[in-house]
Amino acid sequence: MALQYDEIGQRLRAFRLASGLSADEVADRLGISRTALYRFEKGELAKIETLERLSELLNVSLPTLLGVGIEYIPSAVAYFERIRQLEETAEHIVVLSGPISFLLGSNNFEMALDQVLRESIPDDLSNRAKALADVEKIMEILHERKRAYHERKPPIVNLISAMQIEPFLNNGLIGRVTLTERQKAVRRDMARAEVEHFASIAEEESIGVQVGLVTDSLPHMGFHIFRRRSGDVLTISPFRLGERPNIRVGVAMVTSAPEALSLHEDVVKEAWRTAIKGREAAAYLRGLLAKAEANQRSPGTRSLAGARS
Repeated sequence: MALQYDEIGQRLRAFRLASGLSADEVADRLGISRTALYRFEKGELAKIETLERLSELLNVSLPTLLGVGIEYIPSAVAYFERIRQLEETAEHIVVLSGPISFLLGSNNFEMALDQVLRESIPDDLSNRAKALADVEKIMEILHERKRAYHERKPPIVNLISAMQIEPFLNNGLIGRVTLTERQKAVRRDMARAEVEHFASIAEEESIGVQVGLVTDSLPHMGFHIFRRRSGDVLTISPFRLGERPNIRVGVAMVTSAPEALSLHEDVVKEAWRTAIKGREAAAYLRGLLAKAEANQRSPGTRSLAGARS
């Protein structure tokens, strides 16, 4: 199996960012210069002994670092950095997501996300300081992803779960449930604005952007398929943004295995076949918006809806 050294360097950078160690700290512990480390991260050949020491220091298996088989990624920082790297060379992107897809989300969603992710960190978490530092890293990565997407505009197919939109509208854009009623009202307004934003995208049917609203069941975990000249890549992740985000618990996976890609392509084809699109999707979303607004005006109805969920 031929190793792609530039991709080894990308994985090295992703896991180094997730470790919380600076480039200087990693270089010092390995007894190399920071310049040498940066060269490794850019794809320059490193000795296998150095890669073994790096994998041990960064708490990642050597096969994962080398990209042999499946990459297992227990860190949201490393996962979103890998997504950013893959998007840089993707010629076509397929996204299966919950109520919010970050690349197509509004600027207001990105601005609100920092606060939502921070409030998702429990106050009594033992390593809360590191978790909050991770939020800062994630936001930097996400901002760069959005900038690069708008610059390159690769074609994107976005499948959205309709069943996750209704609770998103009822609960709002929140990171925890212990917000005040006034805060929750503001966050529900944010959620409504974001759903309207996606309704407009579906209605416009812009070249290079296809949105399908899936009213049937979808896998609980989202996934991306990146179609690239150097080879297609599948990512599967428990990490999510938006309503009740998760950036702390779970293990994401990255693979180029043909069988995994083929099986997930089949899921995409079937979901796209049954999805509603264009003006029909926009009308469906606006129907959910109207229903959510009616529920907010009627506390009794809202309580009953909450009890059913």
